Amino acid sequence: MLSLSIQTCDSITLACKLTWHFAEFPNIIGRYNDTFVRSLVYAGAATVAALVVAFPVTYWIAFRAKRKNFFLLMLLVPFFVSFVIRTTAWYTLLADQGTILSTLKNLHLVPESFHVLATPLAVIGGLAYNYLPFTALPLYVALERIDRRVMEASHDLYATRRVAFTHVVLPLAVPGIFAAFLLTFVPAAGDYVNAAILGGTNTVMIGQVIQNKFLEAADYPAASALSTVLLVLMLVGIAAYAKFLGSRTIEEYV
Repeated sequence: MLSLSIQTCDSITLACKLTWHFAEFPNIIGRYNDTFVRSLVYAGAATVAALVVAFPVTYWIAFRAKRKNFFLLMLLVPFFVSFVIRTTAWYTLLADQGTILSTLKNLHLVPESFHVLATPLAVIGGLAYNYLPFTALPLYVALERIDRRVMEASHDLYATRRVAFTHVVLPLAVPGIFAAFLLTFVPAAGDYVNAAILGGTNTVMIGQVIQNKFLEAADYPAASALSTVLLVLMLVGIAAYAKFLGSRTIEEYV
């Protein structure tokens, strides 16, 4: 990928020649700076939303549910369906004449001009939903590994459920939370399906640009340079995670 980014390709024959031309990197960084920032913001917001949804569900399964395997399977079953089909289903639901908005408008809960598609909310919601398993599974593993005797000891010391949660469960679940964040954020930042189906011209993500450069414009050097920059950004995040929490925690929750 890096070698292709420093080649020059003929737009007609698509033949590429190694020219050691690094000008693509400053060009794309300047041209797509806003798109990179937007992609990282959308991925971050979607990851936080997925964490907010997944944590209470996985906490209940790990600590309260009697049939853990059944409920864990029910959590994952919808994701056996194709990624594109799930996203298209959300497009149908969120359309102006779709089930959700039609009901809300008929109940006069939202104005007639209100719409969700082609907005950041739609893209972020789609990302959060589609990558929810990447968030839920590391969280469940982290919560399931908490020694129940520690919880019992906290209650023996007259800790309330709230105190036990904030002072025992949450600190012990931090490695799983960071692993879930990492496993969700990285693929979400490079995603192009959700933005292409649920978004519009103002919600373009860097994955769409790379896909367009590769498959439509056949601008392989630019696409490779964009992919390299995105890869470097993700590696920086992974390195920061390994620095603060250790590389072993990544292996434990993947």
